[in-house]
Amino acid sequence: MSKTVHRIIDLIDSLGVSARQFDLSIGTANGYTLRMQKNNASVGSDVIERIKEVYPQINLVWLITGKGPMFIEEAVKNVKSPVEIEAYINQKINEKISEEKKQLLDEILKEIEELKNKD
Repeated sequence: MSKTVHRIIDLIDSLGVSARQFDLSIGTANGYTLRMQKNNASVGSDVIERIKEVYPQINLVWLITGKGPMFIEEAVKNVKSPVEIEAYINQKINEKISEEKKQLLDEILKEIEELKNKD
């Protein structure tokens, strides 16, 4: 019996994106999907929820059980194009980079303040 992670790999192929792009689009760590596949691991419900949020055209019954079509028929008309997916992924990457820059800046400012207080 095929596991959810294998169906996610099939989904990635059908969407025409890389595993890295897919991981970033659903907010998981870079390499998450391929690592899960390599370890034949189970996918958590939080990841499934994020997949459904980002890709509403996915048939959850298919994703979880392998039964039925990959995509919901009504939503197929609204499937995002590769360009829209790429734009969304770039937006998420930029948001993540901005958050990391802010955290790093906060840490640097804190270190500077601590150094000032030592003098």
